[in-house]
Amino acid sequence: MTEIKATDHSCLPENEEVQRDWKELEPSHEVKIFLTVLYSLILVLGILGNSITIHVSQRLQRSGYLQKSVTDHMLSLACSDLLVLLIGMPVELYSAIWFPFSSSSGDAACRIYSFLFEACSYATVLNIASLSFERYLAICHPFRYKAVSGSRTTKLLLSAWICSALVALPLLVATGTEGGRRTPVQNLTFCTNLSQHWVMYRTSIFTAFALYLLVLGGVAFMCRAMIAVLRAPMGPNKSGANGAGAKHESARLKASRKQTILFLVLIVCALLVCWMPNQIRRLMTAAVPKSAWTVSYLRSYVKLHPVADSFFYLSSVLNPLLYNLSSRQFRSAFLQTLLCRLSLQHVNRRTLESSQATKSSRNTFRPLLRRSLDRIRMVTSDRSTPPSSAERQNPQNPTDRPLTSEPQEDEINQPTALPNTN
Repeated sequence: MTEIKATDHSCLPENEEVQRDWKELEPSHEVKIFLTVLYSLILVLGILGNSITIHVSQRLQRSGYLQKSVTDHMLSLACSDLLVLLIGMPVELYSAIWFPFSSSSGDAACRIYSFLFEACSYATVLNIASLSFERYLAICHPFRYKAVSGSRTTKLLLSAWICSALVALPLLVATGTEGGRRTPVQNLTFCTNLSQHWVMYRTSIFTAFALYLLVLGGVAFMCRAMIAVLRAPMGPNKSGANGAGAKHESARLKASRKQTILFLVLIVCALLVCWMPNQIRRLMTAAVPKSAWTVSYLRSYVKLHPVADSFFYLSSVLNPLLYNLSSRQFRSAFLQTLLCRLSLQHVNRRTLESSQATKSSRNTFRPLLRRSLDRIRMVTSDRSTPPSSAERQNPQNPTDRPLTSEPQEDEINQPTALPNTN
């Protein structure tokens, strides 16, 4: 989304002295090195994080920890972030930072680049909107959610990518190569918005900004509604083992939904903070025609350009980090993948082994409890039985009694009528 570069000569006033020396607007060598290191770090982290996200989400879905609909949204979002990084950052680093006044590009390449970059950028925004909408239906309108066919997620994602392509479509016409006026280098052209299509370009930028605000507001509204549903008191508890199991299942489902809402809240905040400087820079190009730009306006644009782009690309790196912050299971699998030792046990097998271990511990405890009850019962019955006449006539010497008062093993093993301890 760099339709007007900081290097665009055509936006400079004709009668200004700064026009004589275009190099004054270039970043210093130290700034170029710093931005190169920063961009390279963002690029590596973004590719690594989103690639691992794709792998981990697929493994979690196959192991039963993620729903297929959530996994599809995560994959689509990671792919759009990867495309933004791979398409935008190398071009930006070369044409806007290192060689802003000594390179030219073909008209077709300029148009295709502007279209693809805009489409992939807004695919990210619309993927977040589609994920929020689906989770909103699942939490706030569960019956309507279940009534919709299974192809709902595919239709939502396909609509998001088509809509993002339509948003970027005007840039195929409104951008292109255009030469600067009185440039020091002959026949030098730049990838920028075309003067003859200024109205189309301006409409496209303002429409895209309105869509950005609409997504932010819509996701914030849906998150608020989902939080209200989760805070509402649950229904009356059922008694018995089935009631306890249902309560446990409901608590686990509620915790899973809380993780989803936490991720959506974090990602909307990141989208607001990271995208807003770039949106301001884009609005600067659409608010005032290039022929009316002053030197101070141009300098403000040049200073804002690297800051806005850095924050914008950083948003493509934050999504894997937000997944790790909002989900313990994802964080564990992510770290295991980084260490090349990912091993996930299917959720059904894990639940079965856990129930078997619980049952085994109960079976081990019950014989000990039954034996203790037998001993207590036998001692109590001995004390309550009155002594016979022979025993009263010939009382035993205390020294003749056995050393232990515990019953013999054959007495312990005699069947007794005990209450059911199960």
